[in-house]
Parts: sequence; structure tokens; C-alpha cells
Amino acid sequence: MKTLSWNRGSRLGQGPLSRRQFVTGASAAVAAASAFPAFVRGGDSARRYRVGVIGHTGRGDYGHGLDVVWRDVPGCEIVAVADADPKGLAAAASRLGNPKPFADYRKMLEEIKPDLLSICPRFIDQHHDMVLAAVGRGVRGIYLEKPLCRTLEEADAMVAACHKANVKLAVAHQTRYSPRLQVVRELIASGKIGKLLEIRARGKEDSRGGAEDLWVLGPHVLDLIQHLAGAPQWCFGSVLEKGRPIAKNDVRPGAEGIALLAGDEVHATYRLAGGAMASFDSVREAGGGPRFGIWIFGSKGVIEMGTNYMPPAYLLPHASWSVPRGKKNWLEITSAGVGKPEPLTETTPHHGNVAAVKDLIHAVENNAKPLADITDARTALEMVVAVFESQRTGQPVRFPLANRMDPLGMM
Repeated sequence: MKTLSWNRGSRLGQGPLSRRQFVTGASAAVAAASAFPAFVRGGDSARRYRVGVIGHTGRGDYGHGLDVVWRDVPGCEIVAVADADPKGLAAAASRLGNPKPFADYRKMLEEIKPDLLSICPRFIDQHHDMVLAAVGRGVRGIYLEKPLCRTLEEADAMVAACHKANVKLAVAHQTRYSPRLQVVRELIASGKIGKLLEIRARGKEDSRGGAEDLWVLGPHVLDLIQHLAGAPQWCFGSVLEKGRPIAKNDVRPGAEGIALLAGDEVHATYRLAGGAMASFDSVREAGGGPRFGIWIFGSKGVIEMGTNYMPPAYLLPHASWSVPRGKKNWLEITSAGVGKPEPLTETTPHHGNVAAVKDLIHAVENNAKPLADITDARTALEMVVAVFESQRTGQPVRFPLANRMDPLGMM
């Protein structure tokens, strides 16, 4: 077994769990894990679905494969694609098997009335309007690129519209669909790492490090935090620019459709419903790409986990949280368990998208909540916004946030 050290960060490429609360729900978690493969890994719907795709070449494009995923889902036919860019539209239509092309997504929704829809652009300034237009035209299920949207006001309107029309919306937080995540949940539930004490998360800390990293990549790990350890109760955040607290003059228009940004360094601490603490940190150009992920610390051991459909994941079953002092090896976590070979061969991000839309179809057909539901995505977004609201107010802020507006816009 290869010996690995978590503090070098060399491997990561990319319901409340307090002892009493999680043990109470452990059987449910294990049951959910065992049911997971039935409709995500293998099960195919017997029904037929007409699918629409919305992209925007030059403004978020087609996300991370949210357009082509439907070609590998039995029972689904892509019948229309919309893109405001003529060349991008022609390329997308060719790539997707020549469905009917539209320059205006609203016209596509009105004329075609698809059953299911991918909203693909990474630029989030379009998400709110696209979702509301789709919900208003009878779409039953939506697969949406992350992050969710620009503000909590927009998120609230999207959630309300989906709930009123009973539209199922899943956000492309791929790790939610990982069979390895289910094993991690079971390890925590069974007490393998003891009492859950802390979860640490970091972004990629490249040229986007700081506020942009928090916005663009933070939702992936913040979603995992709330999934594993419960909803956030409060947040105390610090946002810095060149080593000092951000000021009004630091606020600027954000990239990728983010409304406003400020800060090349962010630090946040969260109290979670399960009793554990969590943190997120990102510093620009800190070389943190290999560290992108989460560390789950318990009284008897630690788990390290990346993001994506089949992320690297490792267990150190020792209370020291350290290989040299504990003289224990890190054990690889696969979908089969700890220290076992990975039996699955469909492990790419595309396979993660396939799992996500199969789960979405399952949610539509069974009136269930998708694994990466819009309400959980709103919580992850709220954990992002809370950092800026705490910086603005100079104190911890409680969830749900009373202020649903953009804190940077209020500076």
C-alpha cells in the first residue's frame, strides 16, 4: 500500500453528522447509498422524453458537457437547441444530431415545449431568466450548470417557481452523484473516524483565487460540507485585497456573469447543524490546485476527498491526523470500500452527467428530490454570499441570511 501524506496536498486534483444525529440517521444513509446504483448507475426509464438544450457560445458556452449528456441516456431525444451566436448554434446542432435550431431560447421553449432541459452556460447572469422561462412553459425537469445564480433574491425566485410548478431542478454538483461519496457517508455514519469535529475546504487558488474562486469553485465544496455535516447555522467571513479588508473602491464587475467581486483572499468559518465546524479558504496564486477539495476530521481519523464524479478519496484511521506520528498509511476509498480496487469503469465527468440526468428523470417520475436539488444549491450559494455579508457587517451572520441582496452592491 502506497504511503501518502495529506498535508502535501498531492492527490487531490480537483444531513447532520453529529454523533447522536448521524447515528440516528445512519440506517437511512446506508439505505440511500444501497439504493443509489439502482437508478443512477444502471436503471433506465421506460418512458420517452423530448429534450431541449440552451447554450450561449461566448457567454458560458455549453458548460461542462451538459449538452451532449442526453445522447447517452436511453429514452431521451434532443429535439431542439438554442444559442444566440449563429456559428455556435450551427456547431451545437451538428454536435447534437441536428435537432431544430433556435436563436432565441424563449421561442424554442414556446414552440417545442420540451419535457426536459439542459441550461448549459457557465455565465450565471442568464440562469435566473432561463429557469423562469422554462418553468413557465411546462418543462418538467431541468439540469443546470453551476453556480446557481447571482443573488439570493434570484435564487429565492427560482426555488419558488420550481416548487409552485413542481419542476425538478438539479444543479451540476457532480460529486453528489459519486458512488465514492456514499462510501464516505457510511464511514462517517459508522463512526470510523469517530466524532465529526471539523471540515476544511479550499479552492483551486489560481489566478481566480479569493472571491472569484469562492464563487466559481466554492459551491462544489460548500455543497459537500452541508451534505455531510448539516446546514450552516452561522458564518464569520473575512475578505481581503492586498492584505487589507476590502473597501468600496475594490468592488468591480465579476467574471463569468458574477454581478460584483472584490478580494484576492477569502477566509470563512461556519458552524454546522451537526455540531461540527467548517472552513473555506482561498488565496490568489497560492498554487492550491492539487489541494482543491475537503478534509473531514474526526476524533479517530481523517478523510481527504476531491471533487467530480469519481474524486480521489483517502482515509487515515488515526487520531493524530498525521502519517509520521501515527505510522499509519492513507487507505484509498473506492466505490467498493476502503482499500479495495475500483470496480467501476465509467468514471469520467461525462458519466457523472449521465448519472445526474438519470437521477433527474427518477425525480420527475417519482415526484422526488434530485440528489443535487436546487434547494441545496441555494444553501451552497448562501454560504458564498454569507462571507461577503459578514465582511460588510463586520460580524458573524446567521442563516438564513436576512439580507437577500448582493452585499458588495450595498457597500
